Amino acid sequence: MMKKKKGIHALYAEDPIEADRRLWGRVSHAESRRGFLKRSAIATMGMALGGNIVFAHHMPAGLIPASLAHSIQPFEIPGKDPGLVVLNDRPLNVETPAHLLDEPITPADKLFIRNNGLPPASLNVDQWTLSIDGESVQKPKTYTLAELKSRFKSYTYQLTLECGGNGRSEFNPPAQGNQWTVGAVGCPAWTGVRLKDVLQDAGIRPDAVYIGYYGKDVHLSGDPEKVVISRGVPMAKALEEESLIAWAINGEDLPLMNGYPLRLVFGGWPASTSGKWLYKISIRNKVHDGPKMEGDSYRVPCEPVAPGTQVPDENMCIIESMPVKSLITYPRSGARLSQGKKLDIRGHAWAGDLAVKDMHYSIDFGITWQPCTLEKPANRLAWQQWKAQLTFPRKGYYEVWAKATDSEGKAQPMIVPGWNPKGYLNNACHRIAVMVV
Repeated sequence: MMKKKKGIHALYAEDPIEADRRLWGRVSHAESRRGFLKRSAIATMGMALGGNIVFAHHMPAGLIPASLAHSIQPFEIPGKDPGLVVLNDRPLNVETPAHLLDEPITPADKLFIRNNGLPPASLNVDQWTLSIDGESVQKPKTYTLAELKSRFKSYTYQLTLECGGNGRSEFNPPAQGNQWTVGAVGCPAWTGVRLKDVLQDAGIRPDAVYIGYYGKDVHLSGDPEKVVISRGVPMAKALEEESLIAWAINGEDLPLMNGYPLRLVFGGWPASTSGKWLYKISIRNKVHDGPKMEGDSYRVPCEPVAPGTQVPDENMCIIESMPVKSLITYPRSGARLSQGKKLDIRGHAWAGDLAVKDMHYSIDFGITWQPCTLEKPANRLAWQQWKAQLTFPRKGYYEVWAKATDSEGKAQPMIVPGWNPKGYLNNACHRIAVMVV
């Protein structure tokens, strides 16, 4: 059985000596502790670095070579802001610090990356096609990218995309997976064709209940026959006006790491439903059963459980609409303010398939809450901007907390909600530190 591969930072974090052995070929754990590499291992490392290591005999055991371990991220990501934080490099998973999400429309270079495999090694946009098949399609069809753009009317919607595991780092007991803080979210303007128009062109049988997508990303094992991830949504979501097959973000081609040249976008649902590098959609007569659709993947206990509980698969429910949530994007946490001055704060709020009805802030750890000014969304499923002006009674350390309430009256909790095995759906209040001097 092929073992799951990990990025270099994850390997060294678990066991630096074992990472040395697996990557470069230490002779044994005994020799590793003395800091020696075999000549063949030195040659292997040199090839990875692009040249001979002059003082290799002085190199300590368990040390990531500096060229593979930058202080912020292990490598530059073309087209992305250097301030983004890399959580894993194989597959690439990158989040955006809250203060870089301040703009109402998320720039492409600041949109988070959540990959399960590797991007396609080569792309020929002129030959890219999208096929529609499945048990519940009336007439299977294949469209070129040019045909999608010419045959169907295009639409642009600002849609909120958030990883189901955003906020995972706050769960206790810890949940396995990328330890997202708050930055696995964004709300760009997406352009493409409505999924429903394409599905209806191929024909939808009466027994259709779900769609499933397939992308051209490559499995970490390198096996071209192995599907990385294949998720989907019920037909009701697939047929919504705002559900898109998109090729552009903010008027430009999709970034490679965000699905170029074609992807799905389902605003308000876990980003894992919005398949990237899209080449096939299957109309199913049952709940789609592709990889990452079963077990505990993107599922939470159907009923609340105590932290650490082992939950049987049959008691896990698929995540659909994301919960109400908000983000403080200005100022950056750690702001300093002179006594007597007012502080302007602002951010975004969103609520899955719903809208945000109210927005409040607190400076006394949630004892009292004050209203914020809340704007309407640009369109359904777009996040909403909010702002407020604060005063502080005296010098000292404060925390500003933000709390959104959705159109059904559900508010963000002040603490991490609903523990679950994979650390999904943390919508606890975002908070920043402010020092008044």
